[in-house]
Amino acid sequence: MSKRVLVRPYVTEKTTRLMEEGQYTFIVGMKASKPQIRQAVEKHYPGTDVDDVRTMIIPGKKRSQFTQAGLIEGSTSAYKKAIVTLKEGSEEIDFFESI
Repeated sequence: MSKRVLVRPYVTEKTTRLMEEGQYTFIVGMKASKPQIRQAVEKHYPGTDVDDVRTMIIPGKKRSQFTQAGLIEGSTSAYKKAIVTLKEGSEEIDFFESI
């Protein structure tokens, strides 16, 4: 089982728009289950009540780079993403409070 359930928040233009609707996106451990993600969010952010958790695994992408030594090929790492929807009366999560 994964020791870290919530790895970090995932903040993009689309996810900041989803935050206004009460949906928050996190990068989670590959072996984290939906109940574990729900418990981790409610524990890490007190006052929040999770309504729904959706998960998806984003596959790694192949990358190549031309250098003087020749062609170097590799790939980016795969990761698991979770979209957490909060209940109506729940407190909001503020990712930007420490900035």
